[in-house]
Amino acid sequence: MTISRFVLFGCVALVALVAFQPADDPVPTGPYELRYPASFGGRFNIPVDNPMTQEGVYLGRLLFYEPRLSATGTVSCASCHQQSRAFTDGLVHSVGVSGKLTRRNSMSLVNLLWVRQLFWDGRSNSLEEQTLVPLQHADEMGLKPGEAAQWLQKTAAYPALFRRVFGTDTITDARIAKAIAQFERTLISADSPYDRFLAGKYVLTAAEERGLRLFSAAPNSGRGIRGGNCAHCHGGPKLMQELFHNNGLDLKAIDPGRQEVTGLDLDHGRFRVPTLRNIALTAPYMHDGRFATLAAVLDHYSDHVQASPTLSRELVPAQAGGLGLTPTEKTDLLAFLHLLTDTVFVNNPQFSNPHIRH
Repeated sequence: MTISRFVLFGCVALVALVAFQPADDPVPTGPYELRYPASFGGRFNIPVDNPMTQEGVYLGRLLFYEPRLSATGTVSCASCHQQSRAFTDGLVHSVGVSGKLTRRNSMSLVNLLWVRQLFWDGRSNSLEEQTLVPLQHADEMGLKPGEAAQWLQKTAAYPALFRRVFGTDTITDARIAKAIAQFERTLISADSPYDRFLAGKYVLTAAEERGLRLFSAAPNSGRGIRGGNCAHCHGGPKLMQELFHNNGLDLKAIDPGRQEVTGLDLDHGRFRVPTLRNIALTAPYMHDGRFATLAAVLDHYSDHVQASPTLSRELVPAQAGGLGLTPTEKTDLLAFLHLLTDTVFVNNPQFSNPHIRH
C-alpha cells in the first residue's frame, strides 16, 4: 500500500453546497472504509454503538460546520478547528458565543481515531463524550442540553438525514455527538514528507537529517551523539504518545491540568502530550498558547525548563535549564519539524466545509 492511498478516506466524494440543502445532495451509503498506514495500528477508539458508515460521516461533516449548533447561530466546531490550520484556530485562546476567551488553547483534531483520553487534561474518554462539552459550554457554543436537537429538528433536511444514519428522524444531542465523532475519526494525517521519507520516497536534506537525529536520540547517549529525547514523548508512527507530562513551563502551575481529573498531587501541571503532526501549522503552542512560534518552544526546552515537584523525569534537570541547544541544533530541529506538515491533509476536500461551493 502506498502513502498516497492512505488519504483516500471513503469511496464517494462529498459534494459541496451553495446553500444548506443537504437533502438535495447525493448521500453516500454503506460501511465506511478507514485507510491508514499499517504502522498506526488497529487499536481504535470506536464505540460498538456508533459504527462508522458513509452516511454517518457525511452527516457528521455537515454538523461539524453547522453554525446553528450554537446559541448565536454563528459558531460551529470548525470555528475553533480550521482545516487550513490542521484543525486549530491560530489563537492563544478561542472565542465563543459569549465573547469570553476559552480557558485553554484549541487542540488539533488529527488522528483522533487512536486517542482515548481527550482534552488537555484527558477528562473525556470518547469523541462522543467530548463533542457535547463545547456544545453545552456557556462560553463556547452556549446551548443547553437538548437545544441543539430542537434547532435541528425544526429544519427541513436534518430529520431525514438522521433517519438514514440512526433509523429514526428523532434528533437528540447524543446522536448529534455520534455523527460528529464519526466525521472526526476520518481526520487521519499520514502523508507528510516525513512519511514519504519513511517509505523511501523522500531524501532528507543535511539539516533535516541532523534534526531527525537530535529528535530521536536521548541526551548524553554516548559516542559523541547529541540528543533532544523528543521522541520519548512525541515518537512512534503517529508522533504522539497518550501520556500526560509536566514539561517545566512553571515553578508552580496556575492551571492544575490533569490533577483536576485524577485528584492526584503528582498530576499537578501535567497535560496531554499533543501530536507533532502538522505542528508548523498549529501555533501558538502549549495548553495556554504562551509560545507564538516553534522557535520559542525550542528555546524553552533548551534553556528555560523550570524545576517543580511534578516535573517529568524525562526532561533534563531544571538546574541545567534544559537541553542547551546550539543555534545550529535549533535550526536543524526546526527543519525536521517542518517535515511533519501534511499538505494533503489540510487541503483534502473531503474534510472541508460542505456548505460552501469551492
